Amino acid sequence: MDHVDQGIFDGYLSARGRWRRKFLQASSFLGVLAAVEPWFTSLAQAQESGAGPMRRSQPDGRVHVVPSTEETVRLGVFDATLPPILSIESGDTISFPATWSHFLNEMQPGVPIGTLAQLRVSNPGRGPHSIIGPIAVAGAEPGDVLEVRYQSIRPYEWGAVFNNPGSLGTGLLPQDYAQGQIKYVDLDLGAMTGKFMPNISIPLKPFQGTLGVAPPDGYFPPLSPGVTSSVPPGPHAGNLDLSELSEGSTLYIPVWKPGALIYTGDSHAVQGDGEISLTALETRLKELRIQIILHKQKNLAWPVAETDTHWIVMGLDKDLNAAMTLAARNAIKFLATRAKISELDAYALCSIAASFRVTQVVDIVRGVHALIPKAIFASDLRRKMTVV
Repeated sequence: MDHVDQGIFDGYLSARGRWRRKFLQASSFLGVLAAVEPWFTSLAQAQESGAGPMRRSQPDGRVHVVPSTEETVRLGVFDATLPPILSIESGDTISFPATWSHFLNEMQPGVPIGTLAQLRVSNPGRGPHSIIGPIAVAGAEPGDVLEVRYQSIRPYEWGAVFNNPGSLGTGLLPQDYAQGQIKYVDLDLGAMTGKFMPNISIPLKPFQGTLGVAPPDGYFPPLSPGVTSSVPPGPHAGNLDLSELSEGSTLYIPVWKPGALIYTGDSHAVQGDGEISLTALETRLKELRIQIILHKQKNLAWPVAETDTHWIVMGLDKDLNAAMTLAARNAIKFLATRAKISELDAYALCSIAASFRVTQVVDIVRGVHALIPKAIFASDLRRKMTVV
């Protein structure tokens, strides 16, 4: 969610267009991945009657606990100049207890929109997110892929959805709504619903809006050397705002810097695709728990997500039409390389079986994601169609 100086990014990302095209041509998204590994027999049996579980066996490593403190959290940036707050091994699990809300935990029930807007204006170029990190992964180097398994996502009993005053130029329709607004919503974690109004209840689907690694050099304008805004998503994942990344899902992220350098923040109780007002139902988490698996030299070019029922392929670009085109091309490449079909057949299959949705339109770099259903594939083929 949120927005940084549009003029800076307009010029910079236009200049980056040629870089991005060369990057895509060189990486040939997903086409240069190594051959997929077979699933274990137990998983194969579990998948015979449906999409089934997506996990391959992975030895459990250590569990690390990373609290949110002044030493572990920064406002609105991925700062690769900082020493890692933690170094982990592949297979380790990280528990983040009592995460902070936006603006270093300043957003709390009862805080008015004017206060949040002033915090936004007072921190130009930065996102509102309370970003934990960096966390280094031992042995990670450019060309590797991190597999991030979301094991637990437990919110607090409140959330907030807001739009800034129109003068800030954030959200989809600032020209329509000059007045900012924030609504605090009580969350019933037993029923997993939020009371938006007395006669309107919203089902909850908690997820982490922002989780990524240090981005590649030159892809975003740095605020200072090694420091980039947490707002725009990209090939490093980051602020994807992909609501499908709920508990039990997996995110695969290309590694661009030694150690990978993991950052996370921006906790959500639920979000509609598009996130049009600017925010999801923003909250804190009682705990975020993830497991990190390192895959060596897989050459993934863009983040890919996976659930028990779908593979989810991303398209990200400042222009929404370009993001849609990229999502389509990436989905076609994914199907051609995984299902071993021609790109023309993959093109046709996307048209009749994949669902393309607008992820968000408020992070400058807009997102489209393609949902590819696992259930359409025969079980023996489905078992072979792994991301890495």
